[in-house]
Amino acid sequence: MNSFTYVSPKDLADASKAIGPSGKLLAGGIDLLTELKEGLIQPQRIVNLKSVSGLKDIGGSGDFKIGALVTLADLAANKEVRSKYPAIAEAAESVGSPQIRNVGTVGGNLCQRPRCWYYRDAEVHCLKKGGDRCYAVEGENEYHAILGGGPCHIVHPSDLAPALIALDAQVEIFSNGKTRKMPLGEFFQLPRDNVYSENVLKDGEIVTAVTLPKAMAGWKSSYYKIKERESFDWALASAAVAMEMKGTLVTKARVVLGGVAPIPWRSQEAEKMLEGKNLSTEQALQAGVAAVANATPMSGNAYKEKLAASAVGIAALTAAGMEAK
Repeated sequence: MNSFTYVSPKDLADASKAIGPSGKLLAGGIDLLTELKEGLIQPQRIVNLKSVSGLKDIGGSGDFKIGALVTLADLAANKEVRSKYPAIAEAAESVGSPQIRNVGTVGGNLCQRPRCWYYRDAEVHCLKKGGDRCYAVEGENEYHAILGGGPCHIVHPSDLAPALIALDAQVEIFSNGKTRKMPLGEFFQLPRDNVYSENVLKDGEIVTAVTLPKAMAGWKSSYYKIKERESFDWALASAAVAMEMKGTLVTKARVVLGGVAPIPWRSQEAEKMLEGKNLSTEQALQAGVAAVANATPMSGNAYKEKLAASAVGIAALTAAGMEAK
């Protein structure tokens, strides 16, 4: 680990200046410390965001705002989140372990780097680290992408992102004294657009909050995650489903997959299968099949198609308060 300067800025403007092109932000610090210890990054400065006020706020009378430093534990426990945006509470409480949720933050969860074992191996010079190939293509790829892969086949590790995107969240980004907002779904980028970064953040930019439209509070939503072990683990496949309903009739739907693509993967195919129809077990499962209809699995991860399809069906039925029959 190289030597670095530790900076505690007094406000966002100072933090933005301190990051520059060679600094890294410290929020919860879980992924940052891992990358430091694994030798994947060598920043000249670590900028402690916890010294900046206002980033732990949550709530609001209009759009619902969640500060970037709100912990996953606090997000999952928030009564308003649980009642109005249940998919987000479910996603937050699915992350890691209680210890991680007590430290990990909303901003950190959205901006974390991929868990691909080739990327995380300091001795492997893969495409994402400036090499000439994605080793997953001809290597061990059971945890890699079945949708949107290429030239790199990572999957995005965030549990929060699919749930937030399903509920039409906006992300707030600060730099140069100004804050800009954009749909969270546009915040992430595929490897074919930029193989070196999973999001659109530029040098000096800081995620400060996500906001949820007030209108989405009336939607029914759920997040379902399938993983190898019940304890601390990432998703093999997951799904967030949000629906506007009149009785059993789905008038609008948003379906976002996790664990199967380099970005949280919105499935308009699944949404079309749900919209304008009375929800039933059969309809929910058909939506799941539609969600992976365009999947292109590799040698070791075709099993993810069935998992992702099941996750969509279960999330849709759970959101509507129905049981599979």
